[in-house]
Amino acid sequence: FDKLEEKTIVDDADVFQVSADEKKILVAKQNSFSVVDIAPDQKMDKKLPTNQLEVTVVPREEWKQIFMDVWRLQRDFFYDKNMHGVDWDAMKKQYGDLIDNAVTRGDVNFIIGELISELNASHTYRGGGDDETPLQRQVGYLGVDWELNNGAYKIKRIVKGAVWDSEVRSPLLASGVKVKEGNYVLAVNGVSIDVTKDPWSAFEGLAEKTIELTVNDKPSIDGAWNIIVKTLSDETRLRNLEWIESNRKRVDDATGGKIGYVYVPSTGIDGQDELVRQFTAQFSKEGVIIDERFNNGGQIPDRFVELLNRKPLAFFAVRDGKNWQWPSVANFGPKVMLINGWSGSGGDAFPDFFRKSGIGPLIGTRTWGGLIGISGAPALIDGGNVTVPTFRQYNPDGTWFKEGHGVDPDIEVLEDPTTLSKGVDVQLEKAIEEVMRLHKLNPPVNPKQPPYEKR
Repeated sequence: FDKLEEKTIVDDADVFQVSADEKKILVAKQNSFSVVDIAPDQKMDKKLPTNQLEVTVVPREEWKQIFMDVWRLQRDFFYDKNMHGVDWDAMKKQYGDLIDNAVTRGDVNFIIGELISELNASHTYRGGGDDETPLQRQVGYLGVDWELNNGAYKIKRIVKGAVWDSEVRSPLLASGVKVKEGNYVLAVNGVSIDVTKDPWSAFEGLAEKTIELTVNDKPSIDGAWNIIVKTLSDETRLRNLEWIESNRKRVDDATGGKIGYVYVPSTGIDGQDELVRQFTAQFSKEGVIIDERFNNGGQIPDRFVELLNRKPLAFFAVRDGKNWQWPSVANFGPKVMLINGWSGSGGDAFPDFFRKSGIGPLIGTRTWGGLIGISGAPALIDGGNVTVPTFRQYNPDGTWFKEGHGVDPDIEVLEDPTTLSKGVDVQLEKAIEEVMRLHKLNPPVNPKQPPYEKR
C-alpha cells in the first residue's frame, strides 16, 4: 500500500459504473452520461445521446430473469434464512413454470405476488415494471361536497380544512372569489355541466389548472357570473385536515378545554411533523388523546413514545410570570391512544411501545399486525420493484411480536358506520370518557410552589 497513489478520474460525477473489462467507466451527472477512460483528469465533455439509444427486448426472456431476480433477492436477504420453513427451491419450480404462460407484465407481477406470499410475512410487495399503463386524465377538485338540486349541481358544502394549517385550502375560499355554499356551478370553461354524469366528469384533465367556473345563486344561467380558480389535484389531505380539526374541537368541547387531541398519520416524516406540531400546541392541557387510527407506519417510533412519556423532573419559580415545568415540552396528565385495524407497521409498533411504556390504555380495535419490516431492495431490470423483509421485531422477554395478529386494545370499541354517518365517532367518545375518568383519578402533576425561604 505504500506505493499506491490516490488520483481523481472525474471530480463532478454523481454516480459511476466500471465496465466488465475494467477499461472504461460510465459516469453520470444528473441526466447526462459519458464514457471515460480509467485515467486521471477525465472530462465529461462527450455526452452519450441517450435519446437515440434503443434496446430489443424479448419479453418472456426478460420476465424469466425478473422472476429469478425476485426469487434470489428473497433467498439472499429475507431475515430468516430458513424462509419461514418454506421449501424455496420448490417454490422456484412451482411459480417459475407459470412465467411461460404469462401474457403481460401484469401477469408477471401476479405470479411474483403469489411467490412471495408463500413466506406469510408482511411487507412483501411487488409492482411497477414495463407494463401497459393506459393514458389517464387527472381530475381537478374544488374541495366541495356536491348536491344535485333542481337540475343543476349545487355546492352543498365547502371543505374548510383546519384553521391551524394553511397547507391546503379549497380554491373557492381564495381571497376575492365570489362564491359560497348554496351557489350552483353551471359550467366549466364555458361548457355546461352534464347532470346525467357525476360532477367530477366536467373536471377531467383539469388537475391543478386555472379554470373558469360559471356560477349562480339559482339553477339558471340568467344572472350567472364567472370566477377564476386553480383546481386541486387531490383533496384527500384537505378532507383529512377537516376530520382532524373536527375531532380536536369535539374533544375540546366535551372536556371543557382540559384535554388535547393529537392525530398521528404515520411514523414517518409526516407523522413526526404532525406529532410535534400538534403536541407542542397542546402539551399544556391536562391530558391528551393520541389518535393513531389509519397510521400507515414508516420508522420505528421510539422518539414518539419518548416525547409522550416525559416525566416531571423539576419546576421553576419566577418572580414575574407563570412558573414553568421541566421538561418544558411535556404533558404530565393522563393519556389514551386510539387504534384500529388500519394502523400497521410503525402503526403497530407505536401502540405496542405506548403500552410497554405504561403511558395509558389503548382504545379501539386490533391493529394490522405487520412488524416484519423492510429497508430497501435492488430495482428490477425493467424498473419494477419488489420488497424484501430484512428484519422482525421481538420482545424483551424473548417472544416474537404477534405477526399477523397485531396489538389488541385494552378497551375494545368497534367502528359503527351508522353512528359515524350521523357525525358520532363512538371510539373517540369512549376515549373522551376514559381520559376524563383517568383525569379524575390521577390529575396532572402540578405541585404548589413552596414558601419563599429566608436565606
